[in-house]
Amino acid sequence: MSKRLNVLLITVDDMNCDSVGCFGNPMPGITPNLDRLAAEGMRLEQGHITVAVCQPSRSVLLTGRYPHHNGARGFEDIDCGVSTLTEKTRAAGYYNGIIGKEDHVAPKEKFCWDTYVRTLCEEMGQGRDPEVYYEESKKLFQAADREGKPFFAMINSHDPHRPFAGAEDELKYFGRHYHADVTYEPEEVYVPGCLPDLPDVRRELAWYYASVHRADQTVGRILDALRECGHEEDTMVLFLSDNGMALPYAKTNCYLHSTHSPYIVRWPGHIKAGTVSEALINGVDYTPTILDILALEPIQDCDGASFKNTLLAGEECHEDIFTLMFKTANNHITKKALSFPMRCVQDKRFIYIFNGWSDGECRFLNESTEGLTFKAMEEAGKTDPAIRQRAEFFTYRVPEELYDKEVDPHALHNLLELPEYRDIVEKMRRKMLQYMRESKDGLVDDFFCKVIKPNHLD
Repeated sequence: MSKRLNVLLITVDDMNCDSVGCFGNPMPGITPNLDRLAAEGMRLEQGHITVAVCQPSRSVLLTGRYPHHNGARGFEDIDCGVSTLTEKTRAAGYYNGIIGKEDHVAPKEKFCWDTYVRTLCEEMGQGRDPEVYYEESKKLFQAADREGKPFFAMINSHDPHRPFAGAEDELKYFGRHYHADVTYEPEEVYVPGCLPDLPDVRRELAWYYASVHRADQTVGRILDALRECGHEEDTMVLFLSDNGMALPYAKTNCYLHSTHSPYIVRWPGHIKAGTVSEALINGVDYTPTILDILALEPIQDCDGASFKNTLLAGEECHEDIFTLMFKTANNHITKKALSFPMRCVQDKRFIYIFNGWSDGECRFLNESTEGLTFKAMEEAGKTDPAIRQRAEFFTYRVPEELYDKEVDPHALHNLLELPEYRDIVEKMRRKMLQYMRESKDGLVDDFFCKVIKPNHLD
């Protein structure tokens, strides 16, 4: 059995940060395993992913590059010339394994998997059975032990991605309901402030939170397998969600609920139990950090930075971060990959968004627009002007948005036109231009012509 540090990356699919108990969800017992993991390690209160949609988010994690630098802007393979974290771990003698969401890390040959397990199928519980993850995780850890190698494992739950546990859509997509130990009544649920409190919103959230709880059980069973295989003390465990929930003002956008991830790190003997960090972390930072911790040669031209010293000494990592959105998936709702270019710069207080697609006519479309929540918003908007404005804003947006995260984390009040925020707006615009130019972002000319030049900022 190897004495080198193992790395276990656990992800869940489409889980909002504030769906987790230790990140603020008031529902009793919603995520006991994640709460315990956080109590045993560090909770990163300002951890973000880089792009709030499944495949590009994961591609960023394992390359350390923005989507326009790795080739996976949407649901595409990364470019063949881009180096990956798992190429580095393979070269260093690590056993690499992936369980679940394996097709969202592509092409397969660039990621050097020794264990490669597909879970989105009937016999594997459609990636929603905690016991399947327990059994497959054990097999992965034991396979590494048989070869006498340390492991890098990426284990990915399909929960709480749509269709939610108990929802009618489960029958449509899977032909049956999959078991969930815990279900919720609409009156029991926490309604995030980005959504109106309506009966059908609560109904959909009740299904969603049943999936959140089941995802937490999956995390618990993965950790059980790790402990039973004797690797609890020699493994760094990192947990996060690939993006926010598939409801309005979250997934496939650049809002706080889009990219803010429930990031937890447990590193026995190095991270003091129960610590909390306020350092800004971005998804592009994951690969540089793991390579740094494992003392492996860094990948050249990474866009991220190691946050090893954040974990060990509480140091800051970034003053601000750059997050992006390119396009949606090609699914039964969108019918094709739809381009909705968005860019975001945020520091610890303010979040500034540029919607390159917003022209007053183009309509935003993603999977959340077909759910109960958005339909309830449209129906309630027929008699409630505030809800109508909220639904219409989500549909059409405006070119620029600015929010104060301290007082308005749910992005309810766009501050862009208020004179007292003019200096903040100009600062964020300049910072956005800097990020775009330095990263050779294809949206830079559009941003310059629509925002910078008219405001005489360059």
